[in-house]
Amino acid sequence: MRTRLRLVALTALLFGGLAQAADGLTIDVHRDANCGCCKEWIKHMESNGFSVNDHVEANMATVKQELGVPPRLGSCHTAVIDGQFIEGHVPAEQVLALRERPDLLGIAVPGMPMGSPGMEYGDRQDPYQVVGLTKGGQLEVVAEYPGN
Repeated sequence: MRTRLRLVALTALLFGGLAQAADGLTIDVHRDANCGCCKEWIKHMESNGFSVNDHVEANMATVKQELGVPPRLGSCHTAVIDGQFIEGHVPAEQVLALRERPDLLGIAVPGMPMGSPGMEYGDRQDPYQVVGLTKGGQLEVVAEYPGN
């Protein structure tokens, strides 16, 4: 089944783009009501084919703790797809790739790097990494974005 899903995702990426690969995938996003960049990240996910359930939370620290997001990986919003967390401004392509990594509890873009999805203000793009958290508690770089 996973091999078939991988083939379908790869085919969609090659012939129809990321938006079609994510079509029909639902992601739950937990955010503070006053966070503008969280809303922008939601738009990024929707424009890439994800269906978003937007949850406005009174206490994000509790949400992060319940979802197993270590404080060192923290950012402003936390999402969940297929039981795995997505912390912060992770690009949609990496969220889609996470579905092929059952060995990870989740992925994160710690902090709020300029130029990451939802943080596109002006031409500045800071370098950043997408970090995965293994079930054993180890951190692993799963993608790097060089910035400008």
